[in-house]
Amino acid sequence: MKSIFFSLVVLFLAWGCSDHFLPKPNGLLKLQYPDAAYIQSIQQAPFNFEYNQQANIRRGLKQAYTIVYPKMKASLYLSYVPVTKNLDSLLTDAYKLPSKHISKAQEIPERLFINPDNRVYGTLFKVVGDAASQLQFFLTDSTQHFLVGSLYFYSRPNYDSLLPALDYIEKDVVHLMETLSWKPKK
Repeated sequence: MKSIFFSLVVLFLAWGCSDHFLPKPNGLLKLQYPDAAYIQSIQQAPFNFEYNQQANIRRGLKQAYTIVYPKMKASLYLSYVPVTKNLDSLLTDAYKLPSKHISKAQEIPERLFINPDNRVYGTLFKVVGDAASQLQFFLTDSTQHFLVGSLYFYSRPNYDSLLPALDYIEKDVVHLMETLSWKPKK
């Protein structure tokens, strides 16, 4: 009886070990977002631009606007300030804003933007790292108009996790910068 039991155990071990065990590979989350389709803003603002139709624009107090990305839980905050002999202080403040994140940033590359046809000049800052705001920019015509923007996600700032959404919204911000035009002052 012991020999039959021993034979069955050896048979099951041999049969169970015939398959090769392969460990399950680590899965990577692949986030896919729809292709961006842009529409013209129709806000009562001193500027026009095109924005992604996946987003919604909300008007805040005074000259503040928010472009909300509800599916990504993100908001792009825009603040308009008229230039009245205060361009130096506006530029200083715009350059200080990304530097507030320097303790969490690995780097903060700048990308200059120049559109002489529409008299739009500015800089886009991309904060690489676990900062509260990963994208910030300003645009101006240097005589009358000044617009500042900051992107925030409603989640813990984890740069690696937010990178796909950040790349998607960065394309929208670049498109906003490229299509922005100032309305003439009345």
